[in-house]
Amino acid sequence: MTTETARRQDGPDGEDGDGFWAPGRSVLWRYRGNATDRVHICRPVTVVRDDAELLAVWMAPGTECVRPVLEDGGPVHLEPLATRYLRPRTTAVSQWWGTGVLKLVRPGEPWSVWLFWERGWRFKNWYVNLEEPVRRWSGGVDSEDHFLDITVLPDRSWQWRDEDEFAEAQRAGLMTPHQAGRVLEAGERAVEVIERWGSPFCDGWEDWRPDPSWPVPELPADWDRSSSR
Repeated sequence: MTTETARRQDGPDGEDGDGFWAPGRSVLWRYRGNATDRVHICRPVTVVRDDAELLAVWMAPGTECVRPVLEDGGPVHLEPLATRYLRPRTTAVSQWWGTGVLKLVRPGEPWSVWLFWERGWRFKNWYVNLEEPVRRWSGGVDSEDHFLDITVLPDRSWQWRDEDEFAEAQRAGLMTPHQAGRVLEAGERAVEVIERWGSPFCDGWEDWRPDPSWPVPELPADWDRSSSR
C-alpha cells in the first residue's frame, strides 16, 4: 500500500470508516520546524496498530526520508552547538539505513516512544522523544520536536539525552521559558512511567516483528503539503 492510498477520504480526517488506519497502511510521520509551521522532517511509515489507545508505526530500513540540513548541505549535528540553531537551514532527502524503528504514541501524550534493535533483532533500547502531542490529518501525523529526550535500556535504567541542545534551543529563542517548563514537566511524567514500568515499556513490543509482506513506503513528491488536505 502506498502513501497515495492514505490520501483517500474514507472517513473522518482521511481515516477508514471506523476512524482509524488499518494495519499495513502507509502514512507520514512529520515534524514542523521549531518556531515555524514549515515541515522539516518527514518519514513514511507503515501502520502497525491504530486505535483509541495507541498509534504504532514501523519505519523500515531503506525508507526515503526528509531531514533538515544546513543551507550549504552540511549535517546539522556537526555544526558547533553555539551556532547550530542560528545558521539557515533547508531540507534534503536521504535513506534510513538503520535496522528500522517502531514508534508508539498515545493520543494527547507529549512524547512518543521509539524502539531500536541491533542487527539480528537484538533489542537495543527504547527512546522517549519529547514532543507536541501528535495531530492527525488525512496523510498521517504532525508534531514538533522538543529537543530533550530519554534513553531507556533493557535493564530499565534510563538517562536524559540532548540536555545541551535543549538549553541552546532556549538561548536561540526557539522555545520560551514557559514552553521549556512544560517540556520538563512532560519529561518528569515520562520518567514516572518508566520507573513504575508502565505502558508501553511493559507491553512486550521489543518482541514485535514487522509483516515481511509490507513494502517500504514511498516518499511522495508533496511530502510537505498542508495538513488541511
